[in-house]
Amino acid sequence: MKIGVMGAKGSFSEEAARVYARKFGNLKKYSIAYLISAENVLSSLEKGAIDLAIFPIENSNGGVVLETIYAMTRHKFSIKKLFEIDIHHNLLVKKGVAAHAIKVITSHEQALKQCKMYLKRRWPKVKVREYEDTAKAAEDLSEGKLSGSTAVIASHAAAHMYKLKILEESIQDSKFNYTSFIAAEKV
Repeated sequence: MKIGVMGAKGSFSEEAARVYARKFGNLKKYSIAYLISAENVLSSLEKGAIDLAIFPIENSNGGVVLETIYAMTRHKFSIKKLFEIDIHHNLLVKKGVAAHAIKVITSHEQALKQCKMYLKRRWPKVKVREYEDTAKAAEDLSEGKLSGSTAVIASHAAAHMYKLKILEESIQDSKFNYTSFIAAEKV
């Protein structure tokens, strides 16, 4: 079974794929294709390059995932399961970077929405920029593709995978922050 996810290694979509495999799919053997965008996931599903697609559709605080909605209008698929997972965002920096050195905070549009009040309250003078994926931002920060004065909002898994320091944990605006994911298969 090949599962395509909307995100890089360490993304919340990867976490959702693992939850699906364990709780709903009873899958023991599967591989994950990290396809970054909803468009890539759904076009790969339609072409038969993956067997199952996992992607977010809505967050309890951030609302609908517009990127997903737009991609869904362009592709045919069958919804196998709708499920949700609890999302905890973290502020990640390169090791050795102090809070006062942060000039930019970047992440996926949805993560930024879910941390909007935190960002306004805690980082009012820092530039906030959208990025294609939470985990991709973490990966690019670790590889030096983003400035060392950049912080990213991503998962614990991304912090460990890309050897980044967690500056602040569970920074989402609401203690209860659930994202609904779709597990879809080819029609």
